[in-house]
Amino acid sequence: MNFPLFIAYRYLKARRSRHIINRISRISIAGITLGTMALIIILSVLLGIAIPSFSSWLPKYRLRGAARDIYSNLQLAKMTAVKDRARCGVFFNVAGNSYQVISSGPNLTFGDIDDSTPRTVNLSEYGSGVGYGHGSATQTATTTPDTSWDNNVTFPGDGVVFDSRGMVLSPSGAASTGGYVYLQNSKNGTHAMGVWSSGVTVMARWTGSAWQ
Repeated sequence: MNFPLFIAYRYLKARRSRHIINRISRISIAGITLGTMALIIILSVLLGIAIPSFSSWLPKYRLRGAARDIYSNLQLAKMTAVKDRARCGVFFNVAGNSYQVISSGPNLTFGDIDDSTPRTVNLSEYGSGVGYGHGSATQTATTTPDTSWDNNVTFPGDGVVFDSRGMVLSPSGAASTGGYVYLQNSKNGTHAMGVWSSGVTVMARWTGSAWQ
C-alpha cells in the first residue's frame, strides 16, 4: 500500500474510533444523569412518606418510655422496701412535672436525714410534651371507671409507699387502697400506671375507646 494512503487510512480509522468513543461517553453520562435524577426523585418520595410517620411515631415512643420507667420505678420501690426491710415509695410532683423514688431508711419515716433518693426523674426531659395528664382518655383506668382524675395522680398524698412486706401505704404511713398516675404527650396519647392495694403494679394504654 502507498505510504501516504496508509497514513490517511489510519487517520480516518482513528478519527472514527474517537467519534464512537465520544458517542459512548455521552450516552454513559446521560445514563448516569438520568439514574441520579431518578434516585433523587425516589428518595424525595420516601422521605415525604417517612417524615410524617416518624413525627407521629416519636411522641408515642417517648410516652411509652416514660410510662415504662414509672412502672419500673414502682417495682424498684417495692423491691427496695422488701430487701432493706424499710419503706420505699414513689412521690409524684405534678407542679414540677417530676417524681422521686425515696427510701425511708431504718426509722421508717420520710423527710429526715436518713432518707435516700435512688431516682429523680424530670418528665420534660423525655420531650414531645410528656407530662402528667390524661390526654384524650374519657374515663379512669380503675376497675370501676369514672372521671375522677384528681390532679392526674390518684394516690393519697400524691405518692405510694411500700413496706417491708410489699404492702401499700400512703406517704403518711396509713393503709392505702392504691391509685394511678396518668401521663400524656403532645398528641394526647395517654398511659396509666397503677398500684393495687395488694401491691400489684399495673400499666395500661388508652386506645381511643378503652384501656388496654
